[in-house]
Parts: sequence; C-alpha cells; structure tokens
Amino acid sequence: MRSTHALALVLGLPLALASAPRLIAAAAAPDPEARLEDLSRSWAAGGPPETVLEMRAINPEYDLMSRTFLVLALADRALAEVSPEAEQQEALAVMDAVIADTLARTRAEGHRHWLLGYADARPWRGEGRSLFVDGELLVMVGARRMVRDDRWQAETRELAAAVVGNLGSASALPVAESYPDEGWTFCHAMAHLGLRLHEVLDGAEHAVQREAFLAWARDELREPTTRLLASEFALDGTIHDGPEGSSIWFVVAVLAVLDPELGAEQYALAREELGGSVLGLGYAREWPASAAGFPDVDSGPIVPFIDASASSSGLALAASRIHGDTRWHGQLVAALGAAELVLLGLPRLAEMADNPVGQAVVAWGTGAGPLFELVSSGGTPAGSPPREPPP
Repeated sequence: MRSTHALALVLGLPLALASAPRLIAAAAAPDPEARLEDLSRSWAAGGPPETVLEMRAINPEYDLMSRTFLVLALADRALAEVSPEAEQQEALAVMDAVIADTLARTRAEGHRHWLLGYADARPWRGEGRSLFVDGELLVMVGARRMVRDDRWQAETRELAAAVVGNLGSASALPVAESYPDEGWTFCHAMAHLGLRLHEVLDGAEHAVQREAFLAWARDELREPTTRLLASEFALDGTIHDGPEGSSIWFVVAVLAVLDPELGAEQYALAREELGGSVLGLGYAREWPASAAGFPDVDSGPIVPFIDASASSSGLALAASRIHGDTRWHGQLVAALGAAELVLLGLPRLAEMADNPVGQAVVAWGTGAGPLFELVSSGGTPAGSPPREPPP
C-alpha cells in the first residue's frame, strides 16, 4: 500500500516525527476524492490499471480485493449526502466496469483466477467454490445496487445462492472454505455482508445462516486470552491462526451491520489489544502481544518495537470511522499524512509503496459509513423497482 507501507517507515522514525507537527501531517493526507479519482481513472477508460494486473504476480487475491474495496469506496462516495448526481453517475459507471470485468474473468477462468497456487494442493472438501471469491463478488454487485438498483439483479441472486449452498456443505458447522479445508473469518464477514445486502435489496431471508455463524463465532471462534475472534480455522472448527489486525478490523466493521452488540464488543477488544499511537499518529498492530503471529503477505511491513502493521492500520481506518472512534481515526489519518510527507521526498519509495489494494482500502476507510448506514436502516436505493416476495 502506498501510504500504509510508507507508514511503516514513518512510525519507525520517531525522532523524525518529533519535528513534524501533527496538524501538518494530517493536512498532507491525500483527499479521499482525489484518491478515488486516481483509482477510477483506468477503469473509466475501459479496463483495470496496469498496477492491478501487476499485483497478480505477488498475489492474485490482491487483484480481486482491490476491486472489492474500490467498489465499496465508490458506493460510499455516491451515497454520501453531499454527492451530486454527476458524481453518482461517474461512480456507477466505474463500478459497472469493475463488476463486468471481474465477472467475465471469473466465468472464463473460474475461481482459481483469484486464488494462490495452493488452492490445488489438496482436494476441496466442499463444492470446490471459494467463499472468498463468491463473497467478494456478491458484495460488489450488492453495494452497486444499493446506489441504484437498475442492474445486476440476476447476478446477485446467483451469487447469494452459491454462498448459501456452500455454507455448511462440507461441515457440520455453518462455515465454508476459502481454500481447501481452510476457512477465513474475514471471508465469512464479507459473505454475510453480501447476503444482508441481498435481503435489503430483494427481500430475501438469510437470518438462519447469519445467526448460525454468529452463534458459533461467539462461542467457539474466540482466542481464549484476548476473547477476539480468530482469523483462520479448519472446517471441523480447529483454529489455525488467532486474531489478526488485517482480519479483525474488517470483521468488526461488518459486525456493526450484522450484530452491533458483538461488533462493539470486538471493536473495544481490538482497540485495546491492537490499537496505539505515537506522537499523535495512530497505528494498529497485526497481533495481540499475548498471541503473536508471523508476518505474511497479508500483514504487510511490521515496524519493530511497536509492531505496527501496514495492513492492520489501513483496515483500522474504516473500523474506527464506522464505530465512531473519532479521535483514533483522526490519528490514523494523521499518520497517513506523515507517510505522504515522507513519500514526497523519496519518489523511489513512493513507486515501490504504491499498489491499488492499499489505495482502495484507504479510500474506503476514509469515507466509510453511508453504505452500512443505509443497509442497517433497511433503506432502499434510488431506482428500486417494487419489491416482489422471494421465490
């Protein structure tokens, strides 16, 4: 991530930060509108940016995630009260371009197009569909329809049916695979967000699946010491990886819609275990001190001594905003500003740090809220046809 990777450098230089006033750092943080325009430019011209395709050499998951978070960011922008009609139309056009390209690639090459090579290392226990892929696709079409409900209705129904059919298909538990015998809490949050969008948009009913997963998560998915939800598990419920910032911040943001009480509890725990600040600049750790893990492609760079994670800090932007943690959200934004100041003087670092998934996560995090508020209220988007009972 451009800003969040540079954040690792900034927070690793506290002496330099001591001479950089917090207000200057905050002022240097890029305008969310400018960030979205930069991300949308290539899509508006007809296709994905080269940097999106280049990320596939590192991790094809990043390609899909950059699209999902861009759509979420654009939906929030279009639903904001200050958004004029012309901006809504521009956002809709970009969302449609992203969705059309993503669905076309999925139909042509299957789920494996978005997955790492170990997806074929052993047999899938369920239907061979990745909840990671279906969940992100469902959220994309649902978020777009929440802005204006004039496209993607059939795709929403198809993807929702795939998610529902996959949950519990290879386990006595209400879970599904993202990779063979590997479930991710992040992906279940994404998938259930998509199903909630389907409920609001089409009058569908997915409460049984949602409550079954949430009940299991409350009772069985917690790391014993911190009581935070673990990030990865087998289909028999065995926990593989404990709490991770690059997972839990997104999960608690979605829980604000799915289960506000659990979401508030988990946010408070995550804030205590993972959140921090230095010299007025906010950051988030990837792991609690009592349940340390190992760096991987999801954690991003880790700053020594304070253990700040680029990915965790980026996703904490949305969680802090959605849960009304105004002070810490401002500190996180200020840290982004400090990161941008560093990049102004180090263009080679700026080039190395730039990637669309990080930019999309930050763009979403700095404007998150309107979409989730509309979903929570059960509101309907503009252009919605009369609702018919689900079949």
